Amino acid sequence: MNGATLPLRIGPYLVERRLGSGGMGEVYLAYSVAGEPVAVKVIRPDRTDPHTRARFEREATIARTISGTGRVARFIDADPFAEQPWLAMDYVPGRPLSDVVRDQGPLTAPLVASLGALLAEGLAAVHTAGLLHRDLKAQNVILSDFGPVIIDFGLGAFFGASKGSLTQAGAVIGTVRCMPPEQALGELDVTQAADVYGLGTVLLYAATGHYPYDGARWEAVATQVVNPEIGPDLSGLPDELAPVVTAVLAHNAEDRPSLEEVTRQCADLLRLLGTSPARARRALIQETTAKDHPTMVLPQPDAPMLDRLDSFERLLREESASAAGNTPASPPRGESETDTAFVREPEPAKQNPAEPVPQRGRPPASRRVAEELRERYAARPALAWSKR
Repeated sequence: MNGATLPLRIGPYLVERRLGSGGMGEVYLAYSVAGEPVAVKVIRPDRTDPHTRARFEREATIARTISGTGRVARFIDADPFAEQPWLAMDYVPGRPLSDVVRDQGPLTAPLVASLGALLAEGLAAVHTAGLLHRDLKAQNVILSDFGPVIIDFGLGAFFGASKGSLTQAGAVIGTVRCMPPEQALGELDVTQAADVYGLGTVLLYAATGHYPYDGARWEAVATQVVNPEIGPDLSGLPDELAPVVTAVLAHNAEDRPSLEEVTRQCADLLRLLGTSPARARRALIQETTAKDHPTMVLPQPDAPMLDRLDSFERLLREESASAAGNTPASPPRGESETDTAFVREPEPAKQNPAEPVPQRGRPPASRRVAEELRERYAARPALAWSKR
């Protein structure tokens, strides 16, 4: 699926428009049958080898369990086994931190400290669930009227899947600038400290408008990242923020502070700057959310989209009935099987009449996660990334 072709549907969601693209694939605004807006990301074909699909299945399962934080876009559904895997998450009205800095300039020290405290709290809750992000950067932090929200959790399965991942053209320029040294070196079993480093790149970018390392080509950037003799570029960083940012960008993973320490350091800094964490959060929202900006409004389906959703709802009911009756459903007018993100299974072999007839096709991702994976992972409640 390329950026020039707008899919009619992705799984059980009707697509309205393309939101953007990146190294991982395309992102679309879509709606559930009930009209709920979601952000659906379809993964690039070159990221979808069997090993990576299996990791994505596992991480998608864990992502569903995240609770205790509003700083992460809610994971809704995924299909790791579609022709092109996809995942759906809450659509977060707001602007990426990268856009805010580009349009308004770097944030002040109190706002950056507030950003650090809030994101560190959110990341800590995610790590408690056993999940890593692995691609924290300014583009993956949405500044909403609730504050900063991290997107793209669950996609960590597609990073570091192979030691050759850095060489995929167009996939890493924006990411390698934010990679910790251990990840840039190709280590697959990175720890929570990798996300701490990623948080440091976010805070540095918020305060200065640049990343720790830069270069004309990704190879030049990676060479700097992995060299312990080359420190990060902290030019333009306010002196007050230097201790926090320097600590989280430490070259060695074991030298970086925990997320709880980052939250405490940022809160202490805010008090030294004459404010409190709660007041700084309010100021961060006020300064970064333009109420008249179209991206700050939760999208609603217009009249034509409502008509499409009505037809889509009928189509899904027909598909469900056809699957139950073991007969293929016809694609909607103007849509072929290749337009969808589902791949039908081969026709099952004829059964003995006394035997139950299996359902045709793969069950919905939500049911698969709820039924098939619950038993698989119930025996392993503590998922250790070092054992991947």
